[in-house]
Amino acid sequence: MEYSNRLHSPPSILLFISGILFPAMAAAMGINYGQIANNLPSPENVVPLVKSIGASRVKLYDADPRVLKAFANTNVEFIVGLGNEYLSKVKDPASALSWVKTNVQAYLPATKITCIAVGNEVLTSNDSSLTGNLVPAMNSVHAALVSLNLDKQVTVTTAHQLGVLETSYPPSSGSFRRDLKGCITQILDFHVRTSSSFLINAYPYFAYKSNPKQIPIDFVLFQPNSGIVDPATNFHYDNMLFAQIDAVYYALASVGYKNKLSVQISETGWPSKGDEDEAGATVENAKKYNGNLLKLIAQKKGTPLKPNCELNVFVFALFNENMKPGPTSERNYGLFKPDGTPAYLLGLNGSTAVATNTSGGGSNTGTGGTAPLPPQGSSSGYLSISSASEGDLRLCKLL
Repeated sequence: MEYSNRLHSPPSILLFISGILFPAMAAAMGINYGQIANNLPSPENVVPLVKSIGASRVKLYDADPRVLKAFANTNVEFIVGLGNEYLSKVKDPASALSWVKTNVQAYLPATKITCIAVGNEVLTSNDSSLTGNLVPAMNSVHAALVSLNLDKQVTVTTAHQLGVLETSYPPSSGSFRRDLKGCITQILDFHVRTSSSFLINAYPYFAYKSNPKQIPIDFVLFQPNSGIVDPATNFHYDNMLFAQIDAVYYALASVGYKNKLSVQISETGWPSKGDEDEAGATVENAKKYNGNLLKLIAQKKGTPLKPNCELNVFVFALFNENMKPGPTSERNYGLFKPDGTPAYLLGLNGSTAVATNTSGGGSNTGTGGTAPLPPQGSSSGYLSISSASEGDLRLCKLL
């Protein structure tokens, strides 16, 4: 079936309306652009939406050629993804070189690809073969970049679920799972050697969803609250995300990597709709979480441990994705509906502007395969984010 890729609203109108509905953001803001849907706008029409929210960075879960072509000469930075199912293949240097030539080098310099994320949440996948292939795949992809003289402009990393932490409360006791330390240290060595960032996916929503009676909703939504105090450092935390981020920094320090790595939050967000048993998944809560988060990004506010380090965050996600499996929340993390209108207002209170309706278009990720490997819309590392990780839940114990 063929879908119309034409948006009826001119980009200038979308920019104007979204400027009313979304606050102006700092350059540090990133957005996750997933495409597990059959009704999304064409990538050409996504460009003004990304610009309208002030996002200067986009994270993909593949290397969709349509997207990479559409964003040529926009100065938007890209993290492209190489799915979990490809790790066994790209650990071979020849396959890695072929992938990099086809999916990265071919779009440079017009499209500003700055990073390749090899795999997603691999260490918490409970798949030993996948875990065993991760570091070799990262090394092969980096070696390919070196051979093409691209390693100074394109880094290699991988994103982790917060469940890689064994302890996260208090934040100062943050530590990695003992069974993962061997692999984690190999990855951290890689980051130091290649000057790449450590990526973590953090969702306070999962903690609240699992224990809504014990966790104060204001603490997870960045709303005014009494917060918590880390008894070891006396640092005061008024939101869970900052506590989670600092727990990661302390975990890095616990294995000898204090102040050696930058940390990026590669995913965080809040669903605007959920099933009956998904506490807190409402439009109002999503508006508060993402709206308050974007304000913190704009204020260049750091965590208690790293007050002078700006938040380095990729919000999840750009669109609601109607073909994602799992609970209803999985399909409702988007800042935008598939027609290009905002899922909810994030800007000025009382704004009543409504974006002109747009027709569905686009296609699912499968049509944007990353040659020479098969399309990766089915990457097991991306399809579902609804499983609450242990790392998300440990902060519940004190609340």
